[in-house]
Amino acid sequence: MFSPLDRARDPRSSAALLESLLMCLVNAQIHPTVAAFFNLNRERIILRYCHLHPSVSEELLGKYLDYRPKHFHWAGSDLFTVTNAQGTRQSIIIETNSCPSGQKSMPLLQDTEEYGGYKKVIDQFVRMQQIVPKKWGGLAVIWDKNQMEASGYAAVMADLCNEQVYMTPYYDNDADPPVKWVDGIMHVRTADHEWHPIRACFRYVTNAPWKRIPVRTKTLVMNEIVSCLAGGRNKMMAHRAYELFNAELAGTGLHIKVPETYTNVPKPDIPLRVQLWGGHAVLKVPYSNAGQGVYTITNSDELDSFMSADHHYDKFLVQSLVGNASWSSVGREGLQYHIGNIPDKKGRTYVSDLRVMVIASDEEGPGGGFSPVAIYARRARKPLARHLKDGAESSWDMLGTNLSVKMEDGSFTTDTNRLLLMDRKDFNALGISIDDLIESYISTVLSVIAIDKMACLLVDDKGRFDMELFSALNPDDVLCAEILK
Repeated sequence: MFSPLDRARDPRSSAALLESLLMCLVNAQIHPTVAAFFNLNRERIILRYCHLHPSVSEELLGKYLDYRPKHFHWAGSDLFTVTNAQGTRQSIIIETNSCPSGQKSMPLLQDTEEYGGYKKVIDQFVRMQQIVPKKWGGLAVIWDKNQMEASGYAAVMADLCNEQVYMTPYYDNDADPPVKWVDGIMHVRTADHEWHPIRACFRYVTNAPWKRIPVRTKTLVMNEIVSCLAGGRNKMMAHRAYELFNAELAGTGLHIKVPETYTNVPKPDIPLRVQLWGGHAVLKVPYSNAGQGVYTITNSDELDSFMSADHHYDKFLVQSLVGNASWSSVGREGLQYHIGNIPDKKGRTYVSDLRVMVIASDEEGPGGGFSPVAIYARRARKPLARHLKDGAESSWDMLGTNLSVKMEDGSFTTDTNRLLLMDRKDFNALGISIDDLIESYISTVLSVIAIDKMACLLVDDKGRFDMELFSALNPDDVLCAEILK
């Protein structure tokens, strides 16, 4: 096992670590519908999707599923399955995350697959790090939350690379961090106070990582920081990326579906935007993560609470609110509301989201391009009310699905009581089908491609970050001042 004090990894003990990580899923048997989805090859996914969406070209969809990202290889999207008054269902992207969680919550497809989905992701890391000179140093996993899942990646990396892997925490605002950068090369400090150069690192740093990791490095970093700035940890730029890619997709039948969104909204303008949707909206601090900085607004008290709070950044994202049929925002595309879980024995319907994790492989041939890695769902704390009573319910308790809980010391813990696995016990409660899984997967792939394309616009062929273009697209002085060049 890893110790927070002894971060040097002995690859000989990694098998025991993986076994302990997967013990929490030992009684979770994969649901047949989910297993069937993961066993679909690319051709069958394309045929099924195009059969249900006849305006989509099989050749074009195949091209996008075979896309090889330059910057954004590993991602996870959070999606809601929604419907409207006519009963038309669709999956909408809520956000797309770089360095997502999910591996430790995914039941094994086969009992003999001791590495689970960790191997799919680390296989791509292994291919990427081969181009970096070994003389530049060793391998590392750096993290600022979810130590258990980060440890799984480090253990698999140690086995596949057959060498020591340094497991190093890298917290924001750490007065004496065990990571430093020297001429573009990462160095990590071990328990003996020795510094070790790193040629390639797997990054599980998610909280404003641009404050600690430069955009341009000699050490290979997966995922690169530009993928976070371009949308992987920046909801403002993600929406810009979706808009640009949707313009490219116009007329193809493909489209990244998201809630109606206003970007770069100054705080004083927010009440007017909320009023345009009948007092129902979602307000987001665009650069936060782990469910922090998201506010659902359904009454004046919730809006006043947001307006009276101090916020670190200058600009915000304002989105239409997806609630129940009687209290959702009505935007340009009309009313959309949650399908909700199947009612429980007490007749209660809960909101849940779906996390779809994907990896894009550089492997030549049919093994390359995108493939799904893990899926899980998260349920809201309280059931969805049919009608709102002024001030009687917290809309966040009914709509907020993120499991992360921030502690007083800045660390995070997880509310696992609301985790829904893709197993025989939980999946049936979600009320979704294999077609919903296929649509969510395609939506995730398109969102990742959009963000990678945005990252390519922000970085030239020599790896230089275009700060002028970025600040024009995302005019937030506080954010721009944080970015390490």
